Amino acid sequence: MAAAHGVMGDAPVRSTRHFLHSETLRGYFLVSPALAALIFTLAAPLTLLVLYSLWTQNDLTLDTNPSLAQYERVFGTDAYRVLFLRSLGISSLVTLLTVAMAYPMAYFVAFKVKRAKFLWLIALTVPFWTSYLLRVFAWKIILGYNGVINSGLISLGLISDPFEFLLYNPTAVVVTLAHAFAAFAILPIYVSLEKIDRSLLEAAADLGDGPVSRFFRITLPLSVPGVIGAAVLIFVPTTGDYVTPALVGGTDGLMIANMVQVQFARVNNWPLGAALSIASMGAVAFVACMTIVMARFAVRRIR
Repeated sequence: MAAAHGVMGDAPVRSTRHFLHSETLRGYFLVSPALAALIFTLAAPLTLLVLYSLWTQNDLTLDTNPSLAQYERVFGTDAYRVLFLRSLGISSLVTLLTVAMAYPMAYFVAFKVKRAKFLWLIALTVPFWTSYLLRVFAWKIILGYNGVINSGLISLGLISDPFEFLLYNPTAVVVTLAHAFAAFAILPIYVSLEKIDRSLLEAAADLGDGPVSRFFRITLPLSVPGVIGAAVLIFVPTTGDYVTPALVGGTDGLMIANMVQVQFARVNNWPLGAALSIASMGAVAFVACMTIVMARFAVRRIR
């Protein structure tokens, strides 16, 4: 009887394991199309890019013998190092400025707006209703020699000659990118702020914390995931952007993506362009990881 009871007792366990196993298989089956698409659209091109970076372009001939010659050229050339540092510097500045401007807006919508939050969120996405290229051209018109800013200042009598430093420099690139990616920063921060339990703020107020203390002890630490998400969403694409630097950056505002575009589209040196791309992705990944680590360390210090 005991043996029979043991066998009967093990049956539900085996059926449960079989059910879980089947549920796991069903889960994998559901995500398999998306996973296959990711592998095809991301992993395969990235693999080809790595292979190309290990080859060498000699005039019109392509040497497919693996070597690190392209990476030695990338890290051994002063011009490429300057472009890398400039790209990381511009992207970091754009990220800081955009997050700093987006946080108050997201805080206002999350905590101060009581009605029609949906309309506010729709309004935040209005810039996406127009083409990114059109927005860049709009800033080119605003910052131009005879643009809106110079014409307005001349009409007000504040200046006699138009400013020449507003366009075709790194500052114009920073301003244009910060405006173009503002919504990418506002929405993730808003989601983090909206999820904060308001009872925590009420408890802190009952214990004597003021608004500033509540913000730094509760609101800011709990919103760090949104801030990190916003920073990554801005830093990664702006580092690889080449449209904005090409249109409003001028010679001093060009970034590493512009050199990659030149190698692939004009010079037809795909191995060097691939090596520049891989090195750029590595630099972006390193900076992003360091940012996450420092943000977590800062949150622990705040708490």
